[in-house]
Amino acid sequence: MVNTFTYKGLHNPSGNASFFIKVLRQFTFAITCCIALAATHAHAKLGPSEKEDLKFGFIKLTDMVPLAVAYELGYFDDEGLSVQLEAQANWKVLLDRVITGELDGAHMLAGQPLGATIGFGTEAHVVTAFAMDLHGNACTVSNDVWKAMKPHVTIKDGKPVHPITADALKPVIKSFHDKGKSFNMGMVFPVSTHNYELRYWLAAAGIKPGFYAPHKGDITGQLNADVLISVTPPPQMPATLEAGTINGYCVGEPWNQQAVFRNIGVPVVTNRDLRNNIVEKVFGVTKTWADENPNTHIRVVKALIRAGKWLDDKDNANRAEAAKMISQSHYVGADYKVIANSMTGVFEYERGDVRKEPDFNVFFRYHATYPYYSDAVWFLTQMRRWGQIPEEKPDAWYMETAKKVFLPEVYQQAAKELIAEGKLKATDFPDFASETGYRTTDAHTFIDGIVFDGTKPNDYLSKFAIGLKGKEKL
Repeated sequence: MVNTFTYKGLHNPSGNASFFIKVLRQFTFAITCCIALAATHAHAKLGPSEKEDLKFGFIKLTDMVPLAVAYELGYFDDEGLSVQLEAQANWKVLLDRVITGELDGAHMLAGQPLGATIGFGTEAHVVTAFAMDLHGNACTVSNDVWKAMKPHVTIKDGKPVHPITADALKPVIKSFHDKGKSFNMGMVFPVSTHNYELRYWLAAAGIKPGFYAPHKGDITGQLNADVLISVTPPPQMPATLEAGTINGYCVGEPWNQQAVFRNIGVPVVTNRDLRNNIVEKVFGVTKTWADENPNTHIRVVKALIRAGKWLDDKDNANRAEAAKMISQSHYVGADYKVIANSMTGVFEYERGDVRKEPDFNVFFRYHATYPYYSDAVWFLTQMRRWGQIPEEKPDAWYMETAKKVFLPEVYQQAAKELIAEGKLKATDFPDFASETGYRTTDAHTFIDGIVFDGTKPNDYLSKFAIGLKGKEKL
């Protein structure tokens, strides 16, 4: 079931006063465009939108919030765009509807445009010019699993020391196997950050998370696995955990905090501690759509950049307002307290173990919205590591693929327009004159201490004890 909301003409079923502000903005936009045509200001170079009525999809997760903010605060309106936001049933449906053109674009897993473009799963050329956020995920286990893990976790001042490695999970998995049981975990999609983060966490402790073999027709990802990882849609994670179908999962918020509030599970590690400063979600469109609607694309990115900036402004001062915004049923639809528990700079592990986590969600800091090639390369290395890319690829292939999918040139055009308009400052962005698209190696920390250099993907892959590398094949 999808949830749709928009406004057309003067129809205002909600009676919300902000609606009339939006109508006024739409009206004044036409006047602004006329003035802009005669102006010598740099932003006059951007032409009108090729398509004004747009439909964007999202999944009910906290990190869809830039779309909600751009809509609610009128940033789309400021660009002359009439936007409809529509919740989707799952990631596959969302991707398919973007590819068929039923959606103009969508909140996507960062791996989705890459996976589609290289032909893993549904094949289509999908691109992104906007990174929606950094971090925001966690791995959660059931209460029974946590009880069994805890004796193997370092405790200081009565509380577990974080980050907790999967070494504490190894004896629990062994006890399952000794009883003839499989240890089952959930993630949201085969090319999701959650899949790669969960596998990274497990493998760093010597636990085999399984391989894919698409060339042999096996896309379960469970070959040679110590832990059986399968797909569960994000909103269904807590219920599936409570039912005992899975023993743990990796998912975005608010579904880890939901497990805490329902007293059915314990988050044990966040993805900021697994691997930091690599994109989590992106805004994706097809290459065809981007080519046919270049001005529209830039205007959408402009609105989303402003949303990201607002979300991180003044040390997250607007987060409480944003959490209330997306607690509405047509957005995420979770209780405000659950959403605020991670989005306002704190995170709760065990019940009552609330810790400061100002960077649990990042929407603009650390150039979070910039589509870095190196982020794309990292996802491609993980696809190769676990067999989704079944054969060795040269370093140049990783870089060429990253450039086919991640479009910093579009982002830079949008940013320059915002700077020219005085809405943001040049210092809010990377130095475009010198930017290479590759973050420095010291921008990242990984739970296993392995250093990632996006310009040397095969060298990076060679450092892992578990995973495909070089000419290895299944």
